[in-house]
Amino acid sequence: MNLEQIISSIKQKKSYLCVGLDTDINKIPKHLLKTADPVFEFNKIIIDATKDLVIAYKPNLAFYESLGAKGIESLRKTIEYIPNNIFKIADAKRGDIGNSSKYYAEAIFKTLNYDSITVSPYMGEDSIQPFCEYSDKGVFILCLTSNSGSSNFQNKKIGDKELYLHVSELAVTMNVNNNIGLVVGATQNNQMEFIKNYSADLPWLIPGVGFQGGSLEDSIVIGSKNSSTPIINISRGIIYAGNGTIDDIRIATEDYTKKIRNIL
Repeated sequence: MNLEQIISSIKQKKSYLCVGLDTDINKIPKHLLKTADPVFEFNKIIIDATKDLVIAYKPNLAFYESLGAKGIESLRKTIEYIPNNIFKIADAKRGDIGNSSKYYAEAIFKTLNYDSITVSPYMGEDSIQPFCEYSDKGVFILCLTSNSGSSNFQNKKIGDKELYLHVSELAVTMNVNNNIGLVVGATQNNQMEFIKNYSADLPWLIPGVGFQGGSLEDSIVIGSKNSSTPIINISRGIIYAGNGTIDDIRIATEDYTKKIRNIL
């Protein structure tokens, strides 16, 4: 599934909702710890409860890599379990010298069969290019993130504009395969309008709504400008809703879906 196809999914489901599979083995229901693969079993519960409403899933690879080989196996099974008509985003934040990025891209796109990846632009264009060469895969470049430390670098001016605006311009320039988007944190709503002036119609992956306090309405209204597509990621607010039961997860997903449709 590519970035063009996700737009069709958005229209069909009337939603921008992406569920972040940031599955912490210390937070999942205790009874699942008795199973052979607790992380995968919990992810199955999430997917079964939400797949008819969401347009994407975004596993954060750190939660799986921290568990070693068993975590990677849980991740692999999770990706295979996600229906093919739902967009799969690897929250990996990769970005290295070109040859290393070549193999990172191969691991994510070929071995694990993700539809897209988040990448860091800190090392420059050549660290991103190997991912972008997969014309049927999406690449979301970190532009302005929702964490408090983002101001250490992202808001610093180079010449007449901030670093995050330079990143946005670079992304537009590199988008020859129409497969590039930006990661823009929902907590940065004051800067969102500025980014829209530079990012053309690039789609945005927007984390930070929910526990981090970002505005869902601003994310959708601003993220939709320039005929663009916002993808609203919710992680903890859905997967750990209530007691983490399938009913709790379903109710939280329906609630966010309703809020999104009301804004639309």
